[in-house]
Amino acid sequence: MPGGRLTQPERQQIALGLADGLAYAEIARRLDRPTSTVTREVMRNGGPTAYRADLAHRATEHRAQRRRRPGSRGTEEAPQPHGRDAEAVRAYEELFTSVVMASGMPRMTARVMACLTLTDSGSLTASELAQRLQVSPASVSKSIAFLDSQGLVRRERDDRRRERYVVDDDVWYQAMMASVRSTDQIVETARQGVHVLGPHTPAAVRLENIARFLDFVSESIVRAAEQAREVLHAKSVPPVPPAADHP
Repeated sequence: MPGGRLTQPERQQIALGLADGLAYAEIARRLDRPTSTVTREVMRNGGPTAYRADLAHRATEHRAQRRRRPGSRGTEEAPQPHGRDAEAVRAYEELFTSVVMASGMPRMTARVMACLTLTDSGSLTASELAQRLQVSPASVSKSIAFLDSQGLVRRERDDRRRERYVVDDDVWYQAMMASVRSTDQIVETARQGVHVLGPHTPAAVRLENIARFLDFVSESIVRAAEQAREVLHAKSVPPVPPAADHP
């Protein structure tokens, strides 16, 4: 399997594959590259509908030159905790961002989500996020507003009264519940359409089938999320010490 950066001909093949409606996995197979490489390449350069091979190649060359330039980040990077490899962490953060973007999240929002998720604390302030991502506080604020609306972050105040944004195990449970509530609205709307279009008509039957399917999926998600929360994230109870023997 070839390694290293993608070449310009490979990027042209990616563009042609996207134009033909091929899945990332199929494009990767034809290039003999990992699927994650193709996914990251596309999502970093406009997404599947806006990807252009020439622009992607120039952008990659620009990023490489900027990394090679001494002091390009303004300050020297702090060493990674736990002896982690900084370049490997950076590459993984880009991969994580790309995968989240593939689910439909905007790039800036996905970057904020990745940054929060990959910190050991799982908690950062707006200024810390802006500094880590080298973006404006306004960009962070907009992304946080979206994540908050989806239940993917929670807000809390630290001992200095600063607002912090937190990603933890319970956030994902809350996000699943937010998704269920959104799906339930679709179910309710579909069933309203059944009455409007007339029961037993083809369109109404279609809407009822949609409602039944989504209703079943929502109930299954709630059960699974509740079970996972109880089993995986339950606080451990300290063992009871054995009673002392009496003489």
